[in-house]
Amino acid sequence: MGKDSINYIYAASILIFSIIFSNGLSFAGSDNALTKPVHCIDPDQQINFAATYFSDGDYNRAISEYNRFRFLFPEDQRVELARYQIGKSYYNAHQYDNALKEFTRLVREYGQTELGVKAYFGISECFVKMKDFRNAVANLEHLAGLTDNQPIKDEAFYRIGWIYVEAADWDKSRLYFNQISQESENRYATGDLLAELDEVNSIPSKNPGLAGFLSVIPGGGYLYCNRYQDALMAFLLNGGMMWAAYESFDNGNPALGAVIAFVESGFYAGNIYGGMNSAHKFNRAGTRHFIENLKRRTKISLLADPFNKKLGIFFESDY
Repeated sequence: MGKDSINYIYAASILIFSIIFSNGLSFAGSDNALTKPVHCIDPDQQINFAATYFSDGDYNRAISEYNRFRFLFPEDQRVELARYQIGKSYYNAHQYDNALKEFTRLVREYGQTELGVKAYFGISECFVKMKDFRNAVANLEHLAGLTDNQPIKDEAFYRIGWIYVEAADWDKSRLYFNQISQESENRYATGDLLAELDEVNSIPSKNPGLAGFLSVIPGGGYLYCNRYQDALMAFLLNGGMMWAAYESFDNGNPALGAVIAFVESGFYAGNIYGGMNSAHKFNRAGTRHFIENLKRRTKISLLADPFNKKLGIFFESDY
């Protein structure tokens, strides 16, 4: 056998050995790939992951993760919870339009389940934040008419009563507070609440018409409304311009006097308008002060915790 033949056989042997060795590594790698555990997304981990973002106040991420849970586990019984939390995340992020849409979808799909009822309350809270009090009341009245559950009716009446308190409509607020059942009177402290509402006549007020009449003397309306600095300024300004106009006419300068008198007429009218407006502001401030004190002394906040199995009363919650 020649030298070239030996070299050929040697090279072929090395090539065959290399192929066998590389295939062995591939098979070994395939075995490792088959035996390596595949990480699966667990529904409990996913919903807890979303809840963590919610509790941290990262509501946009919470919405994304709750939606991921809905997509990955559409048959899970907690999908309704995820949808409710999405609505509440939008609400807490001050995206009231989106929260309203999510709560409305939940109500339409699930009806009067526990979370469906809480979504009804969420809908009204969104309307309140959007200053749409008419629809807020209408939604709660609709819920009260649909359900035979007296505690739910009572909570709806309580919320409507407070909407009318915020609007300073005392008669309608009393009407709805009085519809709360005897079984819930202690829960909502309606006796104390109605007793406090009986004190509305004690709210200090000023008569805008009288304030305008007193403003005939510059500053009189402001003085009547306890705005002493404004009263002094109005008196000095108007008095000074009236004196200047008189002096101009008296000194034979009617043109200057007419100009000053014309300007003064605007200030004088403003003094009357300002006096009347001060009375309105005084009344609004008194009403607001009464409402805030009423809330501080009697209002309770209603818990809408989706992890709680019953509607409860607590002191720190929006709905």
